[in-house]
Amino acid sequence: MIPIKLVGAVAKSAAKPHTAPAPQEGISGAAGAALKYLQPGALNLTALPPLSLYIHFPWCVKKCPYCDFNSHEVRGDLPEAEYLAALRLDLEMALPLIWGRKIHTIFIGGGTPSLMSAAGLDRLMSDVRTLLPLEPDCEITMEANPGTFEAEKFKSYRASGINRLSIGIQSFNGRHLQALGRIHDDNEARRAVEIAHANFDNFNLDLMYALPTQTLAEAQQDLDTALSFAPPHLSLYHLTLEPNTLFAKYPPVLPDDDESADIADMVAARAAQAGYGRYEVSAYAQPGRQAKHNRNYWEFGDYLGIGAGAHSKISFPHRVLRQARYKQPRAYMDAVLAGNPVQEERELARDEMGFEFMLNTLRLTQGFSPNLFAERTGLALNAIEQPLNAAEAKGLLYRDHQVIRPTALGLSFLNDLQQMFLED
Repeated sequence: MIPIKLVGAVAKSAAKPHTAPAPQEGISGAAGAALKYLQPGALNLTALPPLSLYIHFPWCVKKCPYCDFNSHEVRGDLPEAEYLAALRLDLEMALPLIWGRKIHTIFIGGGTPSLMSAAGLDRLMSDVRTLLPLEPDCEITMEANPGTFEAEKFKSYRASGINRLSIGIQSFNGRHLQALGRIHDDNEARRAVEIAHANFDNFNLDLMYALPTQTLAEAQQDLDTALSFAPPHLSLYHLTLEPNTLFAKYPPVLPDDDESADIADMVAARAAQAGYGRYEVSAYAQPGRQAKHNRNYWEFGDYLGIGAGAHSKISFPHRVLRQARYKQPRAYMDAVLAGNPVQEERELARDEMGFEFMLNTLRLTQGFSPNLFAERTGLALNAIEQPLNAAEAKGLLYRDHQVIRPTALGLSFLNDLQQMFLED
């Protein structure tokens, strides 16, 4: 899972009240909005960042007790054809906001997109190619969960243009999979990776650690099993109890802080020993295999999100726009037909830009070039001089004329570091 919820929306502590835009008259309304956004404004961006496309597929077989993503259990027949038609119309209406810009990466997330039929995925990719110019080396990732893997279907996905999979393994331990409410067992987890290996030369494995009753030895066995498949990319997440989830309401017994810290240290050390570079808080990759789509988020790039609950960040020369679409699948499909799937829309205020930028880029272990701040925010670096100095003084941040990056201490206390850039 890619944590779009973090990068696709301002942290609650920073958010200002959202107001839904006035109803637009379909594509012509979007074109009028685009003209408005091209007017002079508070910012001055010298260049627009890379643009990605995020497509949300909201259904899953079963809602996991730790999951706070916009996912909904399938009840009855899946309205695949209706939803795909809504996605195309949604994309058509959004086009005026991104005229002339090529798509750098695509990510199909969920939910469980691998519930989609082979014909449905082929239709989706055909619609995307018809409507959007893609970069020649466009990375196209699809999330897939064990328990939905069928060898022939994944061959078809590959033929339709998917060139990268992100597989939600979470654990290779049957007991832990059961505790996490996953629909697959340990054998299905291994089989899923084998099918991925046979059809894709680029894939990611999602693993979680500090699971209910998990020991250090069990976490190490999980990671060693994952490494035995030599995946190009690993996403290694510490299980957190998110609000409004079943685990938050009924907390399981988790490893204590010391045990969790030992597991986290083991994960980082063994991944490095196996040749995986940690380039983001939870992301590890073989050389040259970093996730381009994820990286665009962390570098405060742009993304158009279509589908139920999808978020967008779209830059214009003098402003940055955020959007959120209706979350409930039926409400979303109805809103698309009514001509406006966007439920919330606002411009980022000038005094929010520093926090928004740092919220994302501080997740990168190697940091960022100081020039990137001005390029992506339209502000001079001295706009955040005070919190930069304070973070450096506390040993949470390192900076020189070439790079600004979190220290090891800063990565360990990332939330505190990010919070320092939040305007009062």
